[in-house]
Order: sequence, then structure tokens, then C-alpha cells
Amino acid sequence: MQDISASTLMEMTIGLASGVNDQDRFNRLIDAIRKTITCDCVALLSLQGDTLVPIAMQGLSRDTFGRRFIISEHPRFDAICASKTPVRFDSDSTLPDPFDGLLIDHDGDLPMHACMGLPLLFGDKLLGVLTLDSLTPDVFANIPARSLEVLAAIAASTMQMALTFSQLESQAKQSKQLLEELNEEAWEREGGELIGKSDTMMALKNDIAVVAPSEFNILIHGETGVGKELVARTLHHQSARKRKPLVYVNCAAIPENLVESELFGHVRGAFTGADKNRSGKFALADGGTLFLDEIGELPLAAQSKLLRALQNNEIQPVGQDNIQTIDVRVLAATNRDLKQEVEDGNFRADLYHRLSVYPIAVPALRERGDDTSLLAGFFLEQARRKLGINQIKFRSDVLVFLNRYNWPGNVRELEHVISRSALKALARSTNKRLVTITKEDCGPLDQELAVNSPASNPQGQGSMAAPEVDLSEGLRGATEDFQRTIITDVLEQANFNWAQAGRTLKTDRANLTRLAKRLGLNVAKSHSIERTK
Repeated sequence: MQDISASTLMEMTIGLASGVNDQDRFNRLIDAIRKTITCDCVALLSLQGDTLVPIAMQGLSRDTFGRRFIISEHPRFDAICASKTPVRFDSDSTLPDPFDGLLIDHDGDLPMHACMGLPLLFGDKLLGVLTLDSLTPDVFANIPARSLEVLAAIAASTMQMALTFSQLESQAKQSKQLLEELNEEAWEREGGELIGKSDTMMALKNDIAVVAPSEFNILIHGETGVGKELVARTLHHQSARKRKPLVYVNCAAIPENLVESELFGHVRGAFTGADKNRSGKFALADGGTLFLDEIGELPLAAQSKLLRALQNNEIQPVGQDNIQTIDVRVLAATNRDLKQEVEDGNFRADLYHRLSVYPIAVPALRERGDDTSLLAGFFLEQARRKLGINQIKFRSDVLVFLNRYNWPGNVRELEHVISRSALKALARSTNKRLVTITKEDCGPLDQELAVNSPASNPQGQGSMAAPEVDLSEGLRGATEDFQRTIITDVLEQANFNWAQAGRTLKTDRANLTRLAKRLGLNVAKSHSIERTK
């Protein structure tokens, strides 16, 4: 009597769980069965439509792997597939055996022998069958039906696991392909080209062409609005990692207590509110590129963790003991003078040197000569598409007007001016097919306007007196104190409207709020300004 003990079934289950891949698990299952049940051949077949396909076997000729058994043509397979329980065929059964002539240890027709088939059901779904054959008649007769049912359940679970892994792998491949397509589409849609033919832009393009194919970390520096993110996207697109993800992180927007979690991830229960595992930006960028914008805003504590990741290519999610190896290229951007920040003790020198293996300076728009005209044309075409205009152009004097302006907000300011001008021109135009932008549409672009001028202070709240200069804290301290005074006065004149204050100071609202936060300025609910520094 052959029986399958509980310990044998447990050992079989543990062995299957340790398999390195699907085929290894299938082979382990076959090995375990042959060690437990005396038989001359065993075969595991997967159901694919109306056909059974061998995926693992022992005791059968190699060519059996290439055979496809249509169920309706094989009565024994048909009987097994139609059953909910193991099927044992009589030794003298007249039903033809699908493996007749295929046993390694027997040539010619199969004599009277024992044959058994187990339908592999997962829920109500038939996944395949497991068959056992022995040249000894009735050898399977006394195996308890319950043991066979458990064996069938284990085999079915193994096959279901393989199917799940296969589906996940297919989904991963599809996701990867989709990501690559989306990356390419986003590159083309968002205007990946660096517009400009000035000497400074040609030098920038040359630097990018030189360093992009390398694995160097790169520090991109330049004023606000010059296009540092576009430079980062260009570097990624021209690298060997272009089909891998480009992950963007705004370091200035991350609360200090969440920086480590945002960059490196966390496990469930690591801290209050961590109700599930979460991958950090480094893990998401694995194999690709991580763009750390506003790197100068990272607190010192986070800088040390970032340095470790760059040095060792390792990360450790918050609350996890294990170290994860990652393959990430880091591009960092800042509008700060990081050398000065290092001297002032606000930025780690070792991190600065690790990031700036190949520094890239992005020129301000005022340093790019006639590139303003090229960019204006580029942004005008974008506006035309967005507004659904057949044709739009500048009046002859507009480009001269634009080129005379100093553009303190750089390329971003130019883009906003062109978009706003196109909308204004369309609104007043009687000919919607051909819209012409005038200087009036562009608005007043006088960089000489003072903060206390009528144009920037329409409500007439009064002018701001020049603040007294206190040099006790040195140049940096005096500069920051001056900035606090200016921002406070403008905010009060703007009724604490950050957007209006930003327009007055000719800077982006988000940049203004970040600067105010760094300077220790907070606007209370009572519309009063609190200074923490």
C-alpha cells in the first residue's frame, strides 16, 4: 500500500516554496512525487484552451515536450479533465493511453499497466492535469483518495503561482514598454529641444553632449526660470538610461520630517501614519535618473543620508533593517551658490563635491543675445496650438521691444508673457484666423520700475523707505535682513496676496514663498507677519 504522510506533504510544500523559478518548482514537484509514489513516469501538463501542453515530466522521451494533446482526441485526458476528483483507470482499460510508446524504459505498445490522473483545480478553474503511469498493474489502487486530493491541490497551487508570476511578468514588461513610450511622447510633446543659437547656448549644448552618455552625477546651476529642468530632461534623453524612468523631486517642497521617507521610502508602521509600505524616489528611479531640483534647500540631516546613497549606491527605507542596492544617476539643480553655502556651513562640502563631478551652468536669458526672438517664436507656436488659432504673429516692433527687456524671470517669464499676450490679442482681434500681437498685448516690461512706483503700487499704499543696513551679521545677514524687509513691505501692500507680491517683485509665487520660509517669515491667519529669525 502506498500512502502519502503528512510530513511528506509538508516537506513537498516547503521544497516548492524554495524554488528559484517556475520550472524549478515544477521539477521539484515531479521529483517529490516520484520519491513518494512508485511509478515509471509522471507528467505535469498545463491546460491551454482545448489542449494539454507538457511543462514538466520524468520517465518519458524528450520529444514528449514538443507534443500538444488535444483533449477531445484522448479519452483518458478527457475523463481526467471532466472529473473533480482523482481518476484511476483499470489495468485492463481499453481506453488508449496518450503516452503509449513514449515511456523511456519500454519499447512498443504498453502492456497492462496502472494509470492515474489528477485534475488540477484552483477554485472551479481547471489549470491542467497530473498523470502517473506504472508498468506494475494496480500499484495505485490502495493510495487513499484524500492523499491524492491533497497532492492535486499542491500541484494546482504550484501551477497557479506560476501563472500569476507569468502574468505579473507580462504586466511588468507592458508597463516598461508603456513607460518608454510615455517618456518619448512626453519628450516630444513638451518640446525637448533646447532652443537657442547664441554662443552661451551652443557651449551649454556641447557640455550636455559630452557628459550625457557618462554616468557622472551632474550639478545644474542657474537663476530661477532659466530652464534647469529642461537641461536635466535633455541629459537623461541623451544618456543610455533614456528608456528608464526620470523621477523628479522638488527638494524645497518636502517637509523636513518627511525628507528621508520621500527619498528612500518606508515600511508599514515605521512612524505614525505609515499604514503601508512605500517606495522612495530612489527606488522608483532604479535603473534610471533621479532629478533633485532645488537641492540647496535640503536640510543638513538629509544631506548626510543622500551622501551615503551616492557613495555606496545603497538605500535603507525608514523602519527597515535591510539595505537595498540601487542603480541611479543623480542630476541636481539649484539657483543658489553652493560654494558659498558650503563656506557658510549650510551645505555639506563632501556632498557638494560628490554632486558636482561635472557642473553645468545654464545662462540667464539676458546673456543669450537674440535667443529671445527664437524662444518667443517657440512659445508663440505653443500658444497657437493651445488656443486653436490658425495663425498668430508679432507686429514688427514687438521683437525689438522684447529684446530690450532684461527678463529677470528668464525663460519662464518670457513664456508667461507670450501666453498672456496671445490670449489678449485673440480677445480683441476681429480676424480670428490671423491674430497679431502688439506691444500693448505684452504689457509694461520696464525693468527699471521701482518697487514703490505707481505701476507696481496701484493702490497707493505709499512707498517703502530704504531699510537701514546692519552689518553686524556680515554681508549674508545684511542681505537676508534686507530681503525680509522688502518681502514684508510688499506683502502688506498686496494685502498678503502672495501671487500679487510675486508679480510686484517679478518672481514666481512658489519661489517667493520658499524664500520667505527660508528667511523665517510666516503669514499668520490674522494677516500679520511673524518672524522666526
